[in-house]
Amino acid sequence: MERGPFTIDEYVRWSDVDYAGIIFYGAYVRFFEIAETELFREAGHAYSEVFDRFDIWLPRAHLDCDFKYPARLDDVLRVASYISRFGNSSITLNFDVLHLDAGRLAAAGHEVLVCTDRHSLRPRPLPQELRASLERFSCTEREARTALGVAAEVAT
Repeated sequence: MERGPFTIDEYVRWSDVDYAGIIFYGAYVRFFEIAETELFREAGHAYSEVFDRFDIWLPRAHLDCDFKYPARLDDVLRVASYISRFGNSSITLNFDVLHLDAGRLAAAGHEVLVCTDRHSLRPRPLPQELRASLERFSCTEREARTALGVAAEVAT
């Protein structure tokens, strides 16, 4: 099985845009959530089952996003989600949002999910079975962007 990002294509909806017709920055969280949910499903762990199966929660401890290129109503965005880091009790999940018509990154973000006990909410190690099933979506930013057909940005 080849390693790399998981992708979904999604339209910019009416509820995603502001008065100027440009995607509202908070709408990217919806795209991230869809990509994350579908990545887990592709790994064999539907969110409707993962928490009960492993007796964990995966709350977000961090979320950030850089906005690169404006998307407008009915534009199609390809959202790549991939794991850039596994910690003992955390997963860093990256999102690269490609504006398909422009062939440019519209946004790039990441979030940190912390594996916690469902009762105490204290961090606990990621279940090995969960980690193993997600490994195939582990890659670097450069690898993910190469798969998307966009150049990795040079750090400034």
